[in-house]
Amino acid sequence: MGNGMCSRKQKRIFQTLLLLTVVFGFLYGAMLYYELQGQLRKAEATALKYQQHQESLSAQLQVVYEHRSRLEKSLQKERLEHKKAKEDFLVYKLEAQETLNKGRQDSNSRYSALSVQHQMLKSQHEELKKQHADLEEDHRKQGEEFSRTFSDHKERYLQLQQEKEQEISKLKGKFNLCLAAHVKLGVWLCVV
Repeated sequence: MGNGMCSRKQKRIFQTLLLLTVVFGFLYGAMLYYELQGQLRKAEATALKYQQHQESLSAQLQVVYEHRSRLEKSLQKERLEHKKAKEDFLVYKLEAQETLNKGRQDSNSRYSALSVQHQMLKSQHEELKKQHADLEEDHRKQGEEFSRTFSDHKERYLQLQQEKEQEISKLKGKFNLCLAAHVKLGVWLCVV
């Protein structure tokens, strides 16, 4: 009975650990997804900012045509900055993609490990179920054996009790005969 309670506690602990691992895995995935979404929004805002800046420069170029050479230099500079920003954004995007892929690989690895652990726990559960069924069968057989033995002992006890009562009855009869013989002998001795 002690082993059964211990097994149930272990089973609950294993189930709790499995549930906590799955919950933490999901929370980690959600946090990673939220972080990547925030970074993507920042990158889009930066790209939009540069795009708006380029449009502003184009408008200034049309309005101030006489300052074309100076504006062309400025525009060239802005284009270089934009190109650098775009390259930086592409590098950042690649890094974010690598981070996302690594997160996916980690999640897949964790999922595989959890699947293996789940299968192990499932097989342990099946083994414990089988052991429990075997123990119940043994208990049932022992109960039947006990009932049979108890019934046999009770029957033997009643038989012995009956035999003893018959013996006592015979002894009482002999005692009464002896008593009667003794009384007769006493009467006969008194007469003589």
